[in-house]
Amino acid sequence: MAESLAFTSTLTENAPSTNKIPIVFIHGWGLNSGVWQPLLTKLASQITSNFELITIDLPGFGNSNQVAIEPYNLQNIAKLVATTINKPAIYLGWSLGGHIASTIALTMPEQVLGLITVASSPYFVEQNSNEKWPGIKANVLAGFHQQLSVDTEKTITGFLKIQAMGSPHIRQDLKQITQLVMSQPLPTKSTLDDSLKLLETTDLRSQLSEISVPFLRLYGKNDSLVPKSIADKVTDLAPNSDSYIFPQASHAPFISHADDFKEVLSHWLTTKFSNKN
Repeated sequence: MAESLAFTSTLTENAPSTNKIPIVFIHGWGLNSGVWQPLLTKLASQITSNFELITIDLPGFGNSNQVAIEPYNLQNIAKLVATTINKPAIYLGWSLGGHIASTIALTMPEQVLGLITVASSPYFVEQNSNEKWPGIKANVLAGFHQQLSVDTEKTITGFLKIQAMGSPHIRQDLKQITQLVMSQPLPTKSTLDDSLKLLETTDLRSQLSEISVPFLRLYGKNDSLVPKSIADKVTDLAPNSDSYIFPQASHAPFISHADDFKEVLSHWLTTKFSNKN
């Protein structure tokens, strides 16, 4: 396993880490840490006096595109992320990043101060047999696998379009997300294929009740990948968690509704951690 991943931090020499609580932002499938930059710019003036903001590139993505792990599974990725950060932190994961953040909370609870998932689900695939479960249709995921074998960049572009669906300003959101993602090295086909399989196979539903740290779940009402009906189902699985649904937002509420996202996130962080600095 590789020693560490590429990451960036708002911490400076004049702001010792002992006075700040780290928040680690984990990106989703096909993207990289660049997608967090607009949000971090907004947060910088509001919470950086109390929190250190860290973005990290997952193995095979962005500036960690040369980092390989074997075998490629959720547990190894989670371990590598936590080892790279190497201190207790709040983990915030978007989409697939939510699976990774949740796995760190479940397998290395001593390294997790709080958990935040954004547009994420403990099980992403739609389930129609027995008890119904809303999610991504299996044929949509199969289509991505097929597209990857033909054109990697076109597949990422198509996925970005799906993420922007439902936003009241889809063109602006899509342009901004695309610029941020393409500013860093693109992942290889094998990385995209392997990480897509994680979305298809990971099921954390039975384990959510084991999460004991402060837990916030954020959703977009118009998300086409993680339907809003997921929220109530996950509340049943993790009754001690908090949740919020952004009206009109899609799969990337921190892009489409950045100001609202900043306020909701800042309020929760201040409420839960203001006495722990």
